[in-house]
Amino acid sequence: MRWSQPLAILLLSAITLLGAIVPGGEAGQQSETPQARGGGYDRPARSPHSSRSEVIAPHGMVAASQPLAAQVGIEILKAGGNAIDAAVAVNAMLGLVEPHMNGIGGDMFAIVWDAESQKMYALNATGRSGHAFTREFLESRDLREVPTFGPLSWMVPGAVDGWNELLERFGTMSFAEVLAPAIGYARDGFPVTEIISGNWQAAEEALREWPDSAATYLPNGGAPRPGQVFQNPGLARSYEIIAEQGRDGFYRGPIAEQIVAFGEANGAVLSMRDFAEHTSTWVEPVGSNYRGYEVWQLPPNSHGITALMMLNILEGYDIAALGHNSAESLHLIAEAKKLAFADRAKYVADPEAGELPIAELVSKEYAAARRQLIDLQQASDDFIAGDPLEHGDTVYMTVVDKDRNAVSLIESIYYSFGSHVVPGDVGFAMQNRASGFSMDSDHYNAVGPHKRSLHTNMPGMVTKDGRPLLVYGVMGGNMQPQGHTQVLLNIIDFGMNLQEAGDAARIRHQPDTPGAVARTNGGTILMESGIPEEVAAALRAMGHQVRRADGGVMGGYQAILIHPLTGMLHGGTDPRKDGMVIGY
Repeated sequence: MRWSQPLAILLLSAITLLGAIVPGGEAGQQSETPQARGGGYDRPARSPHSSRSEVIAPHGMVAASQPLAAQVGIEILKAGGNAIDAAVAVNAMLGLVEPHMNGIGGDMFAIVWDAESQKMYALNATGRSGHAFTREFLESRDLREVPTFGPLSWMVPGAVDGWNELLERFGTMSFAEVLAPAIGYARDGFPVTEIISGNWQAAEEALREWPDSAATYLPNGGAPRPGQVFQNPGLARSYEIIAEQGRDGFYRGPIAEQIVAFGEANGAVLSMRDFAEHTSTWVEPVGSNYRGYEVWQLPPNSHGITALMMLNILEGYDIAALGHNSAESLHLIAEAKKLAFADRAKYVADPEAGELPIAELVSKEYAAARRQLIDLQQASDDFIAGDPLEHGDTVYMTVVDKDRNAVSLIESIYYSFGSHVVPGDVGFAMQNRASGFSMDSDHYNAVGPHKRSLHTNMPGMVTKDGRPLLVYGVMGGNMQPQGHTQVLLNIIDFGMNLQEAGDAARIRHQPDTPGAVARTNGGTILMESGIPEEVAAALRAMGHQVRRADGGVMGGYQAILIHPLTGMLHGGTDPRKDGMVIGY
C-alpha cells in the first residue's frame, strides 16, 4: 500500500522500528539507518529545541499536564478500566492538582472513539446561565457588561454531568472506583509541582478577596511553593458525595445547595432549579479534511471550528515549502487566524439560540473566498466577519487503551481559578463562563437565560481512512485554535514527531481590542524565543507588531498517535507545563 507523502513523513517518528522511510515511497521500505552507520539519530525536523523523545508503548497510554494525574490514569487502565474510566479519573485528579485550571466548578468537552462500534462520539458538557440571568437584570444593576469575576460570572458547571454521561455510555467502572485515587490524594496531600506553583502564586491577591477561596487555596496565608504538600479536605468531601450519590449528589444534593446558598448571599442568580435542569448534550463532531487527514472538533458553542477554518485557509498554500517558522509561513498563520477569529466572534454561540451556519463556515468554498483577502506581503489592519451563506486557563488530557478506545478531553474553569470564588467549603472554585456573553441583544452570543456562552475549549482528533490516528489538544483559551493549527502543521506539513511538534516554538496572535465583536484588527504577534530575530524583523517589515513572550501564553499540548503500521502508541507532552506521557 502506498501512503501519502505527509503520512510517510509522519511515520519517521518510528524510524527505530521500521528503518528509514523514504518520503513518498512504499511503507516499510528501508534504507541504512543512522544507528546502522554508527552515528547519532537526528530527529526528522532536526529541531534544536526538542526536549526529549516520544514515549512509545504497546498497551495503553495517558498524556496529561501533571505527572500524578497521568499515573492515576495508568493505574486505572492496569486495573482493568478502559480509556473512558481513566479519562474521568485523570480529570478528577487534575481538578485537585491543577486547581487554577480546572475542576468540578467548570465545564467539559470530549471526543470519544469507541472501539466496539468503530464510531466517533462527541459530548458537550458545558453549563447554562441561570433562568434569571437576563440583560435587563444586569442593566438594573448598572452593569454594561457581564462581570469577569465574582458570583455573577457563574454558570451551572457541566463537568460532573459530563463524567456521568461518559461513564454510563462507555465506562466499565463506577464513580466510586474512578474517584478513589483523587479522594486519597485530596485527603493525604500531594506535592505541588513547579509551574503549577508559579501560576498559583500569581493568583494569591485575587484569592484573598474571598475568605472561602483563601481558606481553601492559601494554606498558611499563601500559595503552596514547589514541593510543598497541599491537602484539600473540602474537595475530598465533594468527591465522596459524588462517589456515593452520583451526579445527583452534585446537581440535586448538598453541593448544589451550598453553591446556591452562597450565591444568594453574594449576588448570584443560580437556583436549585438551574442545577436540577442541567443536562449534557451528545452532538455530531464537525470535521474538515486537511491534506488527506480528517480533523475533528466539537461544534459550537465550542470554538473548535475556528481551527478548521484556519486549516482550510492554509491548505491553499504550500506551507512546507515556505519553511518551518519562516516569516512567510508565520504571516499566513497570523492572517488565517485573524480571518477565522472574525467569524468566530460573530457565529460561535449556543446553537439552541439561533441557527448557525456551521457547514458553510468549514466548507472549502468559503475558505477559498476568505483566502482571497490575504495579502502575501502585508499584514492586515482589519478583517470583518464574512457571510458564509453567500457562497463566494484549561486542562487537556488524552487516553488510549489496549482495545484502542480513545478519549480527547478538555475541561476548564476559564480564567485562573475561574471566578476566584470558592462557595463555602466545597473545595473548588466556580468557573466564570458567563463573562463570555455579549450585551448586544442582536448578537448570536447575547446574554440570556438558560443559555450556553461561547466556549474556548476544543478537544481534537484526527482520523485517516476511517480509523483514529491522532488524539490531541492544546489548552490555553484563545490560543487553542492557534495551537491546534500549529501542531498539526508541524506534524503533517513539516514531518515532526509528536514531541517535536509540541516542543517547537509557537506564536500567538493577540488582537488590540479583545471582545465579542465580529471583526478583528492588526493586533500583535507574541513570539517565543526559539524563533530567530531575523524572522521577527521580516514580520515587522510586513506590518506586523511583534513582541517576545514566554511559553506561559502559548498553551499546553498533549497528544497520542496510534501508529497505523505497528499499532504502537506514541505520545508527546508540552514542556511548557508540568505534564507527562506514561505508557505501559
